[in-house]
Amino acid sequence: MNGLTFDIAHLLAGSLVLISFMMLYQDRLFALINVFALHAVMLALSVAWQAYIQDAHHLYITAAIALVFKAIVIPVGLHRIIQRLGIHRDIETAVGIGPTMLAGIGLVTLSVVLMLRVTPEADPLAREDLAFALSIILLGLLVMVTRRNAVSQVVGFMSLENGLVLAATGAKGMPLVVEISVAFSILIAFIVIGVFLFRIRERFDSVDIGALDDYRGERR
Repeated sequence: MNGLTFDIAHLLAGSLVLISFMMLYQDRLFALINVFALHAVMLALSVAWQAYIQDAHHLYITAAIALVFKAIVIPVGLHRIIQRLGIHRDIETAVGIGPTMLAGIGLVTLSVVLMLRVTPEADPLAREDLAFALSIILLGLLVMVTRRNAVSQVVGFMSLENGLVLAATGAKGMPLVVEISVAFSILIAFIVIGVFLFRIRERFDSVDIGALDDYRGERR
């Protein structure tokens, strides 16, 4: 593998981590969904580049699935859900943006140090992709933990799944049948989540997790 090939793969995977930080920073739902769409586009480019350097043609299908479903279908669907439900467009956070970003930097540092230490004999490209993938997974979890709006938590979960796909492709890919099953599982989950959000809105007139706690009497 020549240096340019490695640098491009490194740039694409690192851009995914940067976009994950952009998601942490957003305080508006539409902006968050748009950034997630950009995340999915970058994932598609990264997977397509891995398909090229590994000569693994089935990964092009994975890249196409990420581009069509995650970058187009799901964001458009979430935009429509927000408009249909009349959801408040501002995202209420459990922790301030500053501490959240600092926590994200700490998680990325932990991911890089941990992954590079436990995989000393692995291929250099695979090691770095796994380190970036773990960073994306942890940042997706951080989005879910620090956001109180159900839609933003869904976006955090899907960005976490993007990290899993990056890890699988960086480690020489997973079987095509598994990739397709994962894609359909995510699509089905998205449909179920949409129905679930409609039901929450109809029953509680809000999708804010704190409002549901108030309804149950957990916060005084």
